[in-house]
Amino acid sequence: MDNVQGKLIIIGGAVDKGSFTEGTYDLNVANNLNFFETGILKRIIKESKYQENSRIEVITTASIIPLEVGAEYVKAFEYLNAKNVGLLHIGRREQTTDPDVLKRIQAADVVMFTGGDQLRLTSILGGTKLHDIILDKYQNEEFIYAGTSAGAAAASNNMIYQGSSQEALLKGEVKITSGLSLIQNVIIDTHFVQRGRMGRLFQAVVGNPRILGIGLGEDTGLLITNDSNMEAIGSGLVILVDGRSIMDTNLTQVELGKPISINNMIVHVMSMFDTYDLKNHKMEIHNSQYFSALDIPVELNDNSIEGLE
Repeated sequence: MDNVQGKLIIIGGAVDKGSFTEGTYDLNVANNLNFFETGILKRIIKESKYQENSRIEVITTASIIPLEVGAEYVKAFEYLNAKNVGLLHIGRREQTTDPDVLKRIQAADVVMFTGGDQLRLTSILGGTKLHDIILDKYQNEEFIYAGTSAGAAAASNNMIYQGSSQEALLKGEVKITSGLSLIQNVIIDTHFVQRGRMGRLFQAVVGNPRILGIGLGEDTGLLITNDSNMEAIGSGLVILVDGRSIMDTNLTQVELGKPISINNMIVHVMSMFDTYDLKNHKMEIHNSQYFSALDIPVELNDNSIEGLE
């Protein structure tokens, strides 16, 4: 997309709220939202059009426990002095045509998609009028799409929806489908460091090296502006997997279920305040150990070299 006016905030999540791909449902949501209160939710408010007065709609479509999850997000936003927070439990496709729901989405400055099952999210919202409104607002307005866990994974045009961490570098173990397509040429995985999902992202990228793999750790996210400028936020790590320099692989030669080999894949690790230019594929480390030495010329003294002989 060109001249994108909106912002994208994708978050690695804390614990899963009901994804069938994980099989563990942690219902203690309140304890798992604590990390938002000191960082990422506050940043969402700060980046929004009217800050504490912005209209925020929390959408729980991905979750199988929407009432509990939604209530905790509303509580967390209000704790941070957000004064205009709504909650939408959209669990069926027919609800996406409800005039009141569409009116609320049209009026929102921020939509916040909770965690859960990203395939549930895309299968309910994909191709609907509600989806079209969100895409249009992101393209043309000072609007924020924020998503954690499933909400983050679904933001790109390519979406990982299934694949075990332990067997992710076996051909065919990672399942990919279409996401909500707010951002192109990336693929996003969440709970990344804690659940050992490096192999999942490797397999996703080797199948199409044009796309950049983004692995979001827990308590970690990316703020993406102008559809290309990415800043790491939160306390954890963002892993970027760049496949454009791959020299060789056995991907097409091995049978399903067999290990995949990859030669010359590039990996970057980002932490808070680091930035990455998605268009030019350049990363800058905010607190580089070499920053103070960048403008100091290298001087070699031949005499000193001779003295070492």
